[in-house]
Amino acid sequence: MSLSIRKDDTVMVIAGREKGKTGKILKLLIDRDRALVEKVNLVKRHSKPTKANQQGGIREKEASIHLSNLMFYCSKCAKPVRLGVKFLKNGKKVRTCKKCGETLDKE
Repeated sequence: MSLSIRKDDTVMVIAGREKGKTGKILKLLIDRDRALVEKVNLVKRHSKPTKANQQGGIREKEASIHLSNLMFYCSKCAKPVRLGVKFLKNGKKVRTCKKCGETLDKE
């Protein structure tokens, strides 16, 4: 499966409990078609006291979201958009915003 979104992209959640929230992709779980998004889909996990973590207690961390519920967020358009592909003069392939045509990859 070819992915249009990558690590460190800003995405918006378009379905589910977290709909409308935006965040940066921290990790892609390609084998399960899921992604971890910063400050989105937070769950509480209980941890026992250990030598490293003397206190223990309840910690919040990001849970994964299915890729079908995420859409790339264009900062210029300020809305979620589909991505297109464009070839530069030097032959390099870059991702572009389908609405405003802005190049999203660093050249």
